[in-house]
Amino acid sequence: MSRWWRAAAGVLKTAAETPVRRSYHTIQAVPREISGHRIAVRERAQGRIPAVVFSQSYVQTDPNDPTSVAASSSVSRKQLLTTERKQIKAILKDINLPFFCSTTFPLQIRAGSGSSTILETKKVLPIKIHTNEDGNIMNLVFVWAEDGTELKVDVPIVYKGEDVCPGLKKGGCLRKIRTSLRYMSLAEHIPAKIEADVSKLDIGDGVSMHDVVVHPSLKLLSKNETLPICKIMPTYVENVKST
Repeated sequence: MSRWWRAAAGVLKTAAETPVRRSYHTIQAVPREISGHRIAVRERAQGRIPAVVFSQSYVQTDPNDPTSVAASSSVSRKQLLTTERKQIKAILKDINLPFFCSTTFPLQIRAGSGSSTILETKKVLPIKIHTNEDGNIMNLVFVWAEDGTELKVDVPIVYKGEDVCPGLKKGGCLRKIRTSLRYMSLAEHIPAKIEADVSKLDIGDGVSMHDVVVHPSLKLLSKNETLPICKIMPTYVENVKST
């Protein structure tokens, strides 16, 4: 059984405090002329990962709901590629999931394996990582992410301040309702993460979606922005009489 990892909020840090992560990693790739199961198996056997990159467009599925944004079935600028497994594993070791799918990368396409001829260099955003049951990466899917491109992205939420949270010190527990928030964002403004600071929350306090302060170009894709992303819950101890 294989699975896909999809690139998916006390006080939250503002956009100024949580800068957009621009990776210093450059993903190296070479063109792949044909696709198919046998080709993919051969590539993986030689230490490579089949990949694809394309331009993604979006449609509003409900005319009365501006948050009902879905990926269009039509794509353009589609290009088949092959990447080196060793390099992708090194990047994931440094960045880790799920931040990999909210970080844009320079993509350098070379003429061939070991070639110094660079055919194209552009920015991409990973949107899917296909792994098998052993956790081995089978395929990668990217979208072109040049500045000015609007993309849908799940931005991970990182909770901090639990060690000094008043509500937790009183015996409460932090209920993490959401692990990410979904936005439409210009590629150059995609934040790698959102930090939720719970260091001043008491029992009963929480953080809602609308409390998140991000770059003005980001559009939260939620019908109800008042929904909570976390809350400090009381811990009830039930007294059970021994019989």
